[in-house]
Amino acid sequence: MLDYKFIKENLEAVKENIKNRNMQADADLVVELYDKRTALITGQQALQQQRNENARAMKGKVDDETRKQLVSEGRNIKEQISQTEKELADLEPQLDAAARKIPNMVNPASPIGKIDADNIEVKKVGTPRKFDFKPKDHVTLGEELDLIDFDRGTKVSGPKFYYLKNEAVFLEQALIMYALNTLRKHDFTPFITPDIAKEEVLQGIGFNPRGNESNVYTIEEEHTCLVATAEITLGGYHSGEIIPKAKLPLYYCGLSHCFRREAGAAGQFSKGLYRVHQFDKVEMFVYCLPEQSDEIHEHLRRIEEEIFIGLGLPFRVVDTCTGDLGAPAYRKWDLEAWMPGRNGGEYGEVTSTSNCTDYQSRRLNVRYKDDDGKNKYVHMLNGTAIAVGRAMLAIMENYQNEDGSITVPPVLVPFCGFDRIGPKTDR
Repeated sequence: MLDYKFIKENLEAVKENIKNRNMQADADLVVELYDKRTALITGQQALQQQRNENARAMKGKVDDETRKQLVSEGRNIKEQISQTEKELADLEPQLDAAARKIPNMVNPASPIGKIDADNIEVKKVGTPRKFDFKPKDHVTLGEELDLIDFDRGTKVSGPKFYYLKNEAVFLEQALIMYALNTLRKHDFTPFITPDIAKEEVLQGIGFNPRGNESNVYTIEEEHTCLVATAEITLGGYHSGEIIPKAKLPLYYCGLSHCFRREAGAAGQFSKGLYRVHQFDKVEMFVYCLPEQSDEIHEHLRRIEEEIFIGLGLPFRVVDTCTGDLGAPAYRKWDLEAWMPGRNGGEYGEVTSTSNCTDYQSRRLNVRYKDDDGKNKYVHMLNGTAIAVGRAMLAIMENYQNEDGSITVPPVLVPFCGFDRIGPKTDR
C-alpha cells in the first residue's frame, strides 16, 4: 500500500494514477480518514500529557478540596482517553481498508492504456516458423499423441482441469529442472513452497481472498487459501521481519502448484493449457534496497529472455500499460511467445516480471535497517521463470512436425531423456 502521508501530499497525482489504471478507489476518503486519525492521535497525546500533569499534582501537597477537584479531573481525562482510543480503534480498519484499494504508483515510462492491446512492444526475439503444412493447435496435438486428457480432467475435477500423460509428464519435469538450473547459475536460492497461505499474506501481496472478483480458492473456516503463485509464499517468507541490509538483495525462486479460479475468463484464447485452474510454475522473487530495484527488474527480464531463447521459441517483450497492471506493480514486462495454433498464429503471454517497489513490503511489514539506524521498507520484485502449461503449449505448437510428431527442444533432452514425441503407433 501507499504511505498515508504520501497520498495526502500527492493527492491529485494519486487520483490521476487510479484513473490511468482504470481502477476504483477513493483517495479523498483516505485523506479524510487520515486527517481524522491524525487529529485523534494529537488529541490523545494532549490528554495523556494532561493526565501526567494531573498525576504529578496529586502527589504534591494540596488541600482536600483541591484533591477532590484533581480526582474529578483525572476521572474525566481517563474517560476522554478511553473514548479517543475507541474512536481510533474504529477508524484504523476503515483507513486501512480504504488505503488498500489504492494501487501502487506507476513508473512514468509505462504506457497509459486500458487493456492489453495498449501494451507497447519493445523487443522481438526470433522469427516465427513458416510451416509447409497446416499446423495443429496444442489441444489437437495433445489428444492425438495421448499427452493430455482434458475430457477426463473435466469429468473428475471440472472444467479447466486436465491430466498430463506419457511424454508430457517428463516434458513438464524437464521444463522445471531447466528453469531451476538456469536460476541456480544466477545464484537464486531454490524453494519448494507450501500450497496454502493465510489470507493476510495474500492480502499483503495484493490478492483478494474473498468476493466475486477473487481469483483464488479460499479454504472455508480456515482463513487460508490455495496459492495462485509462489510469489505469495515467497513474499510472505520474511513478513514482519527486519532483514540485515548486508544480506540484500535476496534472490529466491520457488516451485509450486498454482491454483486459480480464473473467474470470468473465457473465449478462444482460454482453451487448452493457456488458462487453467491448476498448473506448476517456477517463480523468481527478490527482496532488495530501493535503489536496486530498477536494475534488478531488468535483470529478471533478461533471465526470462535467456530461458526462452534457450528453448528456441520466438517471443516478444511488451511494456505493460497502466490499465493492464496489477495493483501492486510499479512497472511490468510481459514475454509473449509465438503460438502457431492461436487464431492462426499470434503471440500469447508466457511470463511476466513486476517491480512492486515498497507496495507489498508496507502491507507485509518487511523492512531493513539503513545506515542512519532507521528501519525502512524493502523493495520486492517477482518474475515467472517457467509457467509450465504455457511453455509446454508453445513448445508443442512450434516444434510440431508434418508427421504429427513433436521435436523436443535440445536444451530439454538431457532432462527428459528423449528428443522426439511420436504418434501412438510409433510407441
